[in-house]
Amino acid sequence: MRPFALALLSSLALAACGSASASGYEKVPAARLVIENDAASETAVFAGGCFWGVEAVFEQVKGVRSAVSGFSGGASRKVSYRQVVSGGTGHAEAVKVVFDPRIVSYAELMRVYFSVIADPTQLNRQGPDVGPHYRTAFFPMDARQERQARAFIAQLGRAGVYDSPIVTRIEDWSHFIPAATYHQDFARKNPRHPYIVRHDAPKVAAFRRLFPELRR
Repeated sequence: MRPFALALLSSLALAACGSASASGYEKVPAARLVIENDAASETAVFAGGCFWGVEAVFEQVKGVRSAVSGFSGGASRKVSYRQVVSGGTGHAEAVKVVFDPRIVSYAELMRVYFSVIADPTQLNRQGPDVGPHYRTAFFPMDARQERQARAFIAQLGRAGVYDSPIVTRIEDWSHFIPAATYHQDFARKNPRHPYIVRHDAPKVAAFRRLFPELRR
């Protein structure tokens, strides 16, 4: 983020993007329902607050081939970052994850999500960031993913893993809009950015500590 325009957008994002507290990360129980997929590739879309941190963690997972920041959940197939963060488009900041399900399963990705990426009890917000575009949501690509997602959320709720009810939504899949280039791999390219240091580096560190078996 070197030119002035990008620096300005970075400062706006610092005020807008947020996450749950850097403390208190805990490995949630494994999903009881795991539907195997012997295909060579699978795609999943997750929304969990600011996409920088969601992408930064999933990029660390073995079997993940790509993690792309963008937007899902709104009606329009063409929106800008500024439009989305205005809160009126219906989109959520999201990350499209392409992975090899023979190496890492959809269920394991969900476990990482609920352990270190997002606080699923916060409604339409993550940490200091407020608005429906920061909601936690899954966008299942097929009935198999949807069944696993609903079962896992119900399992965690029954187990009382969190002090408050889980409000993570399961939304119908429609489309994914990649964010601008300067948002892609932002945490990796800008490790000293104040927002990354404060909010996202702790997520990555927590993943590496809690899931050594899933690290690249």
